[in-house]
Amino acid sequence: MGFLRNRGLSDEEKARIPPGQHRVRDFPVLHVGDVPYRAAPDTWELAVWGEVENPMRWSLDQLRALPATEVTTDIHCVTSWSKLDTHWKGVSMPWLLDQIQPTSAAAHVLAHAEGGYTANVPLDALRDNDVLLAYEFAGRELELEHGRPLRLLVPKKYFWKSAKWLRGLEFLTEDRLGYWERYGYSNSADPWKEERYAF
Repeated sequence: MGFLRNRGLSDEEKARIPPGQHRVRDFPVLHVGDVPYRAAPDTWELAVWGEVENPMRWSLDQLRALPATEVTTDIHCVTSWSKLDTHWKGVSMPWLLDQIQPTSAAAHVLAHAEGGYTANVPLDALRDNDVLLAYEFAGRELELEHGRPLRLLVPKKYFWKSAKWLRGLEFLTEDRLGYWERYGYSNSADPWKEERYAF
């Protein structure tokens, strides 16, 4: 079925779509629960804590004042859609890591989002140059349904790892399963290996 849905794509485009995926032109909306708010509250902040030398907190204005990076990348959802050439703007995660200085014991990160949602990733996965704390998509502020005011962007993983409505990053010495991982989804979530489920 994915093959049929990918008809009309160039060979270059087909090569960028992982096994079991099909290209979409729109941006499907998927998340757990309801959109948490219609506008970010004035009290919104992002916290970084745990195994870091420099724990930090930023308001939304402070975060937007940090050096910005723009990334064009492909994204892949575990529900089988892929969207090519998506354009994002935000704070580079490698740059942020230089500021907070993870300790030598830090090996994993748990992203905390609104509503108790969490997503776990190895620290090394956040060192890639295409990983962002994203607040813009396609030249505009993120839509609420896609995570405004801030979402994590980890393009090399299935998209549930790119937590929407991000509120915190907790640096850990040991892995801790996130929301979907506790329900049997893959911990590593590599779309090129079709790591959708843990079994």
